[in-house]
Amino acid sequence: MNPVRPRWFYTYYLKCVKDETFYTGCTNDLRKRLKEHNQGKVFYTKHRLPVELIYFEACLNKSDDYRRERYLKTGMGKRYLKNRLKGLTG
Repeated sequence: MNPVRPRWFYTYYLKCVKDETFYTGCTNDLRKRLKEHNQGKVFYTKHRLPVELIYFEACLNKSDDYRRERYLKTGMGKRYLKNRLKGLTG
């Protein structure tokens, strides 16, 4: 790992504009992944386009990133996001 330019892993939260649902995922290339979502290449979001990125977190460790994604998909994690994003999530 390059200490000057570390590799980041992102946990992200999308809002599907069409039906007001949300999607949580993780990636090491956030721009590319968002583009894939909006091009209809992701099963869950392809019929709910367009999607908006409304929140993301960055980690230096891939396993921390996946652990964070799993947490945000739980009831407690969804409650955390709802409180954190008051006003954006309806």
